[in-house]
Amino acid sequence: MNRSRNATILAAAVGSLLASDVLAEGSLNLYSSRHYDTDERLYSDFEAQTGITINRIEGKADELIARMEAEGKNSPADILLTVDTSRLERAKAAGVLQSVDSDLLETRIPAYLQDSDNQWFGFSQRARIIFYNKDQVETPPASYLDLADPAYDGMVCHRSSTNVYSQTLLSAVIENHGEAAAKDWAAGVVKNFARKPQGGDTDQLRGLVSGECLISISNTYYFARAIRRDVDGLSEDERASIGWVFPSQDMEGAHMNLSGGGLAANAPNKENAIKFLEYLASDQAQQYFSAGNDEYPAVPGVALSPSVAALGLFRPDAVNLSKVAKNVPMAQQIFNEVGWQ
Repeated sequence: MNRSRNATILAAAVGSLLASDVLAEGSLNLYSSRHYDTDERLYSDFEAQTGITINRIEGKADELIARMEAEGKNSPADILLTVDTSRLERAKAAGVLQSVDSDLLETRIPAYLQDSDNQWFGFSQRARIIFYNKDQVETPPASYLDLADPAYDGMVCHRSSTNVYSQTLLSAVIENHGEAAAKDWAAGVVKNFARKPQGGDTDQLRGLVSGECLISISNTYYFARAIRRDVDGLSEDERASIGWVFPSQDMEGAHMNLSGGGLAANAPNKENAIKFLEYLASDQAQQYFSAGNDEYPAVPGVALSPSVAALGLFRPDAVNLSKVAKNVPMAQQIFNEVGWQ
């Protein structure tokens, strides 16, 4: 009984300390689903420049959003950082973000990379492009729509329909070409599958090396990372057999996935949080996204890292990603109807 009472007292004391830390001047509380070691430089430099301490809670995006919902007005979260527009839009729909009034963010982040209500902003991008086996594919697909061409029957590897990258790509096809064309496209890609949808982006590239498939789709930063350092299953010799295409250059341009963040709806350290969001749009932070994690900066004109620049120049799809994110439910319905597992 005494042990129980002591444990209760200790828990209350710890809770009190945590609460005072949450509201302490000079801190902010970051909920992040970005899991990259290279982001440590972003945090440490911001802390050194501002004196603001970053308290981090890391987890999967959906878990963090659910946690913020459950915490409600008592949530200590100041900022949510996550990957993919659909998750940012999900956070907005859940009511866990609030609008940000910042001339700096408005000026530096292109309009199509930010929420229409300024509840989230994109800070880095990955192009989702076509990779292929150079030894066996003489004429690779030139566009996303070409992936449904019967000429590529039994050649295509792709991730599952439950993956956010798959959902956002189909959502962009819906936005650019209409629902009917998107459904025909998805059905055609399913017919061209070399295997059941599975694995992550690196697994799609490994499938090209193993010969399990001849064409696949992946985000650029996975391949750029392999250029910078060997990745399991993608050594220098193995990479040499892989070619790539920035799709749809004579149409909408290459689809871009976004990594971004927003201000929490009940942020206790709002001023510090906005400072951090503005820091992420600085040239210094933008260069870290490229050099540290092989991503494309969101801010125009920021220099690319050599591994990213090695992939070549291309025209990105400038479709409004806020609109794309709203198509995700329709995309999932299409996946279900065409049998894309």
